[in-house]
Amino acid sequence: MKALISTYLSHLEVKRNVSAHTLAAYGRDVRQFILFLEEWAQTSTPDIHAVDPGTIRFYLGWLVESGLSRKSIGRKLAAVRSFFKFCHREGYIRTNPAASIHPPRQEKKLPTFVDVHEIDMVMALPDTSTFTGARDRAILELLYGAGIRLRELTNLDVYDLQLDQNTVRIFGKGRKERIVPCGSEAVGAIRLYLDKRTELLRKSGRGADRKALFLSRRGRRISPRRVQDIVHSYLASASAREHLSPHVLRHSFATHMLDSGADLRAVKELLGHANLSTTQIYTHVSTERLKKIYKQAHPRAG
Repeated sequence: MKALISTYLSHLEVKRNVSAHTLAAYGRDVRQFILFLEEWAQTSTPDIHAVDPGTIRFYLGWLVESGLSRKSIGRKLAAVRSFFKFCHREGYIRTNPAASIHPPRQEKKLPTFVDVHEIDMVMALPDTSTFTGARDRAILELLYGAGIRLRELTNLDVYDLQLDQNTVRIFGKGRKERIVPCGSEAVGAIRLYLDKRTELLRKSGRGADRKALFLSRRGRRISPRRVQDIVHSYLASASAREHLSPHVLRHSFATHMLDSGADLRAVKELLGHANLSTTQIYTHVSTERLKKIYKQAHPRAG
């Protein structure tokens, strides 16, 4: 079974070209299912041919009893379904026991966003006379100005920039490439940061990462965790909202675009969504805002 998992993960990496983050997540989730099978069958070498839909449904029930959210359960099931689909397609099993298993219905949560005036406050906070301040301002401006994901930002290399065209090349989920505009404010912040970055590289020597766009003070590619901390710190200084992650800037980008009349399909392309239904959640955000404004302002709103 372990050898089969290794073959499956190699397929994801080589044939599907998934990101390292996705590869690690699918590996963890499939291995967790195998550990469940070992306990379920009371053997260290469970037989993949013995897995049927009932076994997978029992696994989902076990995950529910573990207290996991529907979203987490759905993600784990996606990994298991992908694994068995691969095994069936490659001839390792005759039937796919996961084909008829559907993920739990997800709770619909509206994405958190911040208002335009809070964005203005956030962008004014970094001290751009320093390397870290200029870098942080560029990170904030790019996350909001282009609406990109956290890992899309940390994976950026210098040659992905097309500042003369006010665009940047992004490699999204599944390494899908897209070109997105990033706005003059973001371009200006990036240019200022690049000057500071050049100074840092001059002092860092051979150990520095000269390819990565965003660097730590030691000259290495900045980590997603560090960007999370940076963004949370600045957002918390400007907003009283909770759960202020880098994704809040992406949510704010989409919400503000739609509030200003942007076409839903255009926003879908900018965000790099595979399905329009994923983008449509932002229309619900805009509708809720309108209802709130109406209730506050209309004399007969009740």
